[in-house]
This record gives sequence, structure tokens and C-alpha cells, in this order.
Amino acid sequence: MDMILATIIVLAVVGLLIGMLLVFADETFAVEVDPKEQAVRACLPGNNCGACGFAGCDAMAAAIAKGDAPVNGCPVGGAAVAARVSQVMGVNADALEKKVAFVKCAGTCDKVKLHSNYVGIESCEAVASIPGKGIKSCQFGCLGYGSCVKACQFDAIHVEDGVAKVDRSKCVACGKCVEACPQHIIELVPDKSKFAVQCSSREKGPTVRKQCEAGCIGCMMCTRVCEHDAIHVDGNLAKIDYEKCVGCGKCAEKCPAKVIRRR
Repeated sequence: MDMILATIIVLAVVGLLIGMLLVFADETFAVEVDPKEQAVRACLPGNNCGACGFAGCDAMAAAIAKGDAPVNGCPVGGAAVAARVSQVMGVNADALEKKVAFVKCAGTCDKVKLHSNYVGIESCEAVASIPGKGIKSCQFGCLGYGSCVKACQFDAIHVEDGVAKVDRSKCVACGKCVEACPQHIIELVPDKSKFAVQCSSREKGPTVRKQCEAGCIGCMMCTRVCEHDAIHVDGNLAKIDYEKCVGCGKCAEKCPAKVIRRR
């Protein structure tokens, strides 16, 4: 009986000493966490997608708390998250304009001319590196092998009829598809924009007509009818200035190639 009692006492003393040691270590080696960082982290959605440019939401929260990242730096959370974070940080968030990815190509299988067959690795990077860039005559358009699809973490882009197409309701404007496209034909545009030029070819008009039925021919008709100086032709390709565009649609009405389309 005395042996059992002695054992219990020894265990109790050892447990007490270990507890005291843990408390001492916790107080001595504790890493101080900025309360603002914790509050900012609670505002973020927790996707840990890396779309903000940081390793995850924890890293993003730390950067915002230190002033190394803007309060509206989370593309997934958008304006709602930016507003909450700005309250925590005690600053005014700039109006966060929602953007979506847009594929500047309308060269579907029934529109674009084919010049060869391709058998090989089915990735846009592989096809872009070979002479001729796959089977399509147009060297500027979508290759259609889905590198953008693989890069998207939100199931917001798919290849349909040979051309990548964005689901605006799912797109968070993370820019991963923009980075993945070797043709550089995907860009982030304001979601509120009504029209866009769905072509990337810089060939002259006669060449474009031979290659694709849905290509910009650089005729400048859009420029002539625009009353807001919002669209210009540069390098045989029309480009819209979204800061000036009012969405009147006159450029789309006059476009003979019908490549300025309502989004």
C-alpha cells in the first residue's frame, strides 16, 4: 500500500513539474501574433488558392497586416471581403472592379481553316513550340488543347468546339489561365463591359479571310463609328479601351467580320 501511495505522489510531482515547465516554455518562447493579422485572416475566404500572389490565406493576412499587400488583394473574396478587411485595418478600400477572363478568339472548328494534322502531346505549350502551331491556319488564336483548363482551380474555363470559353459566373479573375496560355490571348477585362474584340490575329485583312471566318480584318470601321474614342486598330487588330467604352454597341453593329461581340 505504501508503495502505491509513493508511486502516486511521485507521478503527481513529476506531472506538476512538467506542467510548470510547459507553462514557462510557452511564455518564454511564444511567438507574438498581431491581433490584426488574426482578424484579417478571419475575413479571408480560406481557399488558399494562391491567386493573390501569396502562398495562402495565412501569408496574405500577414502581408495585409504589415502593409505589404492591399486590403482588396483577394480576388476570390472580391469587394465584400475587401470591405471587411478595410474595417479591420482602419482604411478605405478602393472600389474593387470585378474582372473576368476573356478569350480573344472566335476561331471555332467551323470558322477556322486547317492546314495540317497533329499527333503528339496534347498541351498548348507543346503545340506552340512546333512549327505551324498545330492544325489551325491562324497562328494567333486558341490552340484548343486546354492548358488554361488545367490551370484553373475553379472550373471556370473549358474548351468548346476547339476554343477555350470562360464561365463568367465561376471566374474569380485569379489570372492563372492568363499565365498558362502560350498564345497570350486570354486577358482580364471588366465584368461590366458589354462588348469585346474576340480575335488576336495581327495579319492583314486578306490573309485573315483566308485563315478564319471570325477574324478581325483591321478595316477600322469600328474606329470611324465610335463617338467616344474607345476603340482603335493597332497592328491590324481592333482593341477596346474599357475606360472610355460606354457600351453603345455601334462598333459591333458596323463590324463586317462580326468579331466585336456582346459578352
